[in-house]
Amino acid sequence: MLFICMVYISSCNDKKPIEIDLKSAPTSAEVFGKNVISTEMYERDIAITPDGNEIIYTLGDYKQSKRCLVRIREVNGEWQSPEILNLSGTYQDIEPFYAEGGNKLFFTSNRPINNDSLRTDYNIWVSEREDQQWSEPIPLPENINSAGQEFFPSLSKNGNLYFTATRKDGIGSEDIFMSEFVNGIYENPTVLDSAINTSTYEFNAYINPDENLLIFSSYGRPDDMGGGDLYYSTKDEKGKWQPSKNMGNKINSTKLDYCPFVDLTNNTFYFTSERMKENKATFKNVKDLKSHANKPQNGMGDIYSTDFGSL
Repeated sequence: MLFICMVYISSCNDKKPIEIDLKSAPTSAEVFGKNVISTEMYERDIAITPDGNEIIYTLGDYKQSKRCLVRIREVNGEWQSPEILNLSGTYQDIEPFYAEGGNKLFFTSNRPINNDSLRTDYNIWVSEREDQQWSEPIPLPENINSAGQEFFPSLSKNGNLYFTATRKDGIGSEDIFMSEFVNGIYENPTVLDSAINTSTYEFNAYINPDENLLIFSSYGRPDDMGGGDLYYSTKDEKGKWQPSKNMGNKINSTKLDYCPFVDLTNNTFYFTSERMKENKATFKNVKDLKSHANKPQNGMGDIYSTDFGSL
């Protein structure tokens, strides 16, 4: 029995450490956290605390019929195994965003709002850190969370909220809105003008802390490379958004590219893509086909990273 225990302890000590590198960004877009964060399942959306000790992302099954917020933490210099957040696992929870130095977590969920079990629309929620757990989420006010759909919260350092919504006062099928945060209250949101929104789809916008750079996705524009591309816009000296530009083939592919995030601490750009790794091999047995399918870059969503300064 002692021998068995010693062998077990030895095998645990020999466990290969999880490797996550936040400090060295590739010069071209590469799969991030391969086989740890980006796997054969559907990964999208990423948020990283300013101190770089915690990552939250969305993990879904192959059809995204079930999606959870998943956390991976660095403890005593070692990355721990991914785990579902204590506030997630029951509803469709997606699109995390840290605020207030990582002590608040905004996210999107279809959980019942205001105890109305008949409501299954997506809304924006917020939770506060309680040691290593998160508090019971509360929905943002009704002028933000309408009877329509609200997605992908992103906040500037002054608290202004940018999000995606389907609303009658929008410009297209999905639009990007902004709500000013004044004296602790979210003002009624306004739709961004035609420099950003078009008659098609604009969604999933990242706003930088200084509120002068917006990165978002759009589908259906004349310069769209395929399934939806990432675009960016900056403000001029008068604070007006300039016409948005496609981020080009260094980022975009013929598949859906979306869910942008910038880690300003390490100057790294992250995004989600459904692109596939080309494989022209002839499969002669089921094992090889399964091996090909059950790995990253299989057409499910994966998270990519690249050096932000090189864009």
